Amino acid sequence: MSTDPRDPHPAPQVGVVVIGYNDAAHVADAVRSALGQGPAVGEVVAVDDRSTDGSGELLDRLAAAEPRLRVVRRGVNSGGCGSPRNTGIDAVTMPYVMFLDSDDVLPPGAVDALLTNATEARAEVAGGLCVRRELPSGREQPWQAALYMAPTVLARPSQRPRLVHDTLCVNKLYRTGFLREHGIRFPEGRFLYEDFVFTARVLAAAPRVALVPDRVYVWHVRRSAERLSLSLDREDIGNWRARTEACALAYDILLSAGQKVLARAARAKFLDHELRMYARELGLRDAHYQRAWWAHTREYLARYDASDWELNPAAPGRLLGRVVLESPEPRDLPRLRELAARPARLLPPYARTADGTPVWSPELPQVTLAPLLTQPTGVLPLALDAELRPRARATRLRLRLHELYGRLAAAGPRELDVEWRSRQDGRPAQRVTTAFAPAGAESWSAEVPVDLAALGAGTWDLRLTVRFADGAARDLTAHALAGAGRLRRRAVPSARHGVLLVQPYATHSGALALRVATGAHGVMTVARNRLRRLLH
Repeated sequence: MSTDPRDPHPAPQVGVVVIGYNDAAHVADAVRSALGQGPAVGEVVAVDDRSTDGSGELLDRLAAAEPRLRVVRRGVNSGGCGSPRNTGIDAVTMPYVMFLDSDDVLPPGAVDALLTNATEARAEVAGGLCVRRELPSGREQPWQAALYMAPTVLARPSQRPRLVHDTLCVNKLYRTGFLREHGIRFPEGRFLYEDFVFTARVLAAAPRVALVPDRVYVWHVRRSAERLSLSLDREDIGNWRARTEACALAYDILLSAGQKVLARAARAKFLDHELRMYARELGLRDAHYQRAWWAHTREYLARYDASDWELNPAAPGRLLGRVVLESPEPRDLPRLRELAARPARLLPPYARTADGTPVWSPELPQVTLAPLLTQPTGVLPLALDAELRPRARATRLRLRLHELYGRLAAAGPRELDVEWRSRQDGRPAQRVTTAFAPAGAESWSAEVPVDLAALGAGTWDLRLTVRFADGAARDLTAHALAGAGRLRRRAVPSARHGVLLVQPYATHSGALALRVATGAHGVMTVARNRLRRLLH
C-alpha cells in the first residue's frame, strides 16, 4: 500500500494520542475528530488518567466498535498532562504521532495537511495553525498566526527564533522515532506548562521543521467551566511560580544544547508574553498576591544579564520588567497594566531627569525611556484617553491623545479612524474618520458620534488608528477614563428598541469597551444575571 498521504488509499502513518481525566462530556468528540481524519490515522490511543466519572467505560464502548481506537488506562492519576502523554508516546506504533486533549478537536483535514508537508519536506516536525475557540460564544482567535502565514521549511529551528513563542505541542505532528531517539518526553506528574519544556526539548534537538498555514487544531476555552484548565486558572500565585519554573527550565534546556539564539529568544518571549499577560491582571488580585508576585518576579528577572535587557530596550515588556526589577515593592500598578496592554499604552506623567533624559518617574530615574526617542512612530506606546457617556440623543465619544516626549508634535497627528468591533464575531461597525484638533501644548482631541441603537446587543471593543502627517500610522486601543460616574451603567430610551441598557467599562488591560442590551427582555436578562452573581 502506498505511503504517499495524497494517495486515495494511503498507508496509515499517524497515531493520535488523546489524553483525558474526568471529561466524559467531551472526550468522545475528541476521539471522533481524530478517527474522522481518515485512513492516514492508523490508531488513536486514548489514555485515561484514572478517571472516576465513567470516561474509561465510555472509551471502552467506543473502542468495541472502532478497531483503530485503543484505550490505555493509567493505574494512578498523574495530576497533570505530561505523564499520560508520555504513556501515549510509549504506546504508539505509527511512524508519526500527534497529541489531542479530551476537550478539544482536530478540524477536518488536519492530519493530511501536516503529514503531506512533513513527508514532502522530510521534516521531523510539522506545525500548523491552532485556533482558540471561546465557548459558548464560539469566538475564535488564531494562536501565533504570524508563524503560519505560508508554507515554510526550516532546516533548523534557529532560522526562525519566533518558534519559541509557539509552546503548544498539540498543533504539531512529530516523527515518533525522532522523539524516541532523542529521549524527548514531557515532565512527569503535576507539572503545569509541561508543553513549554517539551517544546524546548524538541527545538534543542534541532529538527527539520515544516510550517503550514492550515488550521490543524481547535483549542476549546471554557472559562465558565466549574473546573478551569490548569493553564487558565491564574488566580493562585502557585500558577505564576509554575509558569516561571517552566520558562526557566526551557531556557536552560536550549542553552545547554548550544541553541543560544533560541535561548535568548525564550527570555525575550517571557518579557513580551508571560510578564505582560500577568501584569495586566495584577490589579484584580489582592495585596497578598501582588506582593508575592512582585517578589517572585524580581527574583526571576535577577537572572537576566545585560544582553537580555539590551535587546530591543524600548519593548513594553522590557520597560515593565525594569520597573519591577528596580522597585522592592509593588508600585504604579494601573500604569503598568496599561503598558502591558496590546498594543501598549504609556500613560502620563512623562518625567525627565535634570539633563532632560526621559525616565519612568522621579522615583525611578534609573529606568530610562530614552530608547523611545528613536523608535518609529508606528510602534510607540501612545496613550489615548476615551470617554463615552450614553445619552438618549447624540451619544458622543470623546478622545484625547497625549504627547510623548515631543515625538508626536514632530510626527503631526492628523486623523483618527474609529471603529467598534463585536466581541462575539469580530464584526466591525460604525467606522468613522475624524480630524484631530490641538488641545493645548501636550495633547490632541477628537470627538465622534456613536449610534448605540445601530450597534445593537452585544459587547463592543473600541479600535483606533492614528494617522500622522509624516505618513506613519499607529493602531491603538483607548484608555478608559474612570471616576465621576464615567463607567456607570445607564438605561437609555430608544425609538428602535424601546430601551437600551448601556455600560462603558474598562477591560482587564484598561481599554474602553461597551456592553449593550436591547429591549425590555435584554434589560431583564442583565438584571437576572447580576442578581445571580450577587447571590453566589
